[in-house]
Amino acid sequence: MTEELRGIRDSGRYVPIRALQSPQGPWVSIGGRRVLNLCSNNYLGYANHPDVKRAAIEAIEKYGVGAGAVRSIAGTSELHVMLEEEIAAFKHMEAALVFQGGLLANTGTIPVLVAKDDIVFSEELNHASIIDGVRLSSAKRAVYRHVDMDDLNSQLTQHRSEGRRSLIVTDGVFSMDGDIAPLDKIVEAGEKHDSMVYVDDAHGEGVLGDHGRGIVDHFNLAGLVDAEMGTFSKAIGSMGGFIAGSSELIELLRQRARPFLFSSALNAGDAAAVLKSVQLMKSDDAPLKRLWKNTEELKAGLRDAGYDTGSSRTPITPVMIGDEKKTVELSRMLYEEESLFASPIVYPTVAPGAARIRLMPSAVHSSEDIRFALDAFRKAGSKLGLT
Repeated sequence: MTEELRGIRDSGRYVPIRALQSPQGPWVSIGGRRVLNLCSNNYLGYANHPDVKRAAIEAIEKYGVGAGAVRSIAGTSELHVMLEEEIAAFKHMEAALVFQGGLLANTGTIPVLVAKDDIVFSEELNHASIIDGVRLSSAKRAVYRHVDMDDLNSQLTQHRSEGRRSLIVTDGVFSMDGDIAPLDKIVEAGEKHDSMVYVDDAHGEGVLGDHGRGIVDHFNLAGLVDAEMGTFSKAIGSMGGFIAGSSELIELLRQRARPFLFSSALNAGDAAAVLKSVQLMKSDDAPLKRLWKNTEELKAGLRDAGYDTGSSRTPITPVMIGDEKKTVELSRMLYEEESLFASPIVYPTVAPGAARIRLMPSAVHSSEDIRFALDAFRKAGSKLGLT
């Protein structure tokens, strides 16, 4: 372990983990310093929204702090039922099932859909939790190139017959690059080759579609995607995850999904906070509009300053550096000299040589905050010879 840690440090890939002393927001306190926060997934600002906090507090007063059991024994609260009904209606799906986290939703659901006699066609840049879910399923796996529909269709033609069931699984929004899966084309491929379609929309919830309904709504595909996974820990501002789909799928997950059966249920405070956030999303899309306005200002300013923001089509804004030591140093300079909190992303989170600083604007950032960030990047980039 000592040698491995030394190797991480020597390679320039060691990333410090900083502890916040304040709520998530546009500015946070770390080590007694006030810094601009541009690396949180708190897209809509709901992590510290007064109505969301009040809902959690009231739920704790009524239901307590812990679920006390797994959902299948004594851990299902009326709050869980209400939340699942709200999610299903919001996503225009027949039913939904709440998990304790998005990772658990993926690792719990994929092995229910496919097993050792089946085959999975998995996107090259899928999230680690999808990869883990596929491994747990023991299904055969074919990996297709990133957003390459010709390669997906070619692999389906060659390998679909190798599995009894077939599942195409993809991220909706790719968390490191900010680009979007061509879900409409993936659904067409699934229909043509008798394959189920599963989309992980963790970074599309609250960001894409009408009132933030996500990538399925963005492409007008309601009812055509077999399973839609989402998380409550990003735009929705709390904790947990869900699967939305047919009534039969959800009932099967209640009977067989291991995280549902063997881990205690989502706590009441989290469930109530999520329920309030979804209700806020439905009633008011002003935060969503502010999020996109801030995104456009940030990306345009970075490009004007000479930075490469990659192929992002969402608020996820990668500042592509490449060299890992320079990336870590840029992050350090931004933090220590410019009071800008923006964490470096290096291997193994991204491929070697693809290091970047990933910026995450939110609805609660002001135009002044965005200008502050751009000025910081200009100063630090000039000192490092990056711009």
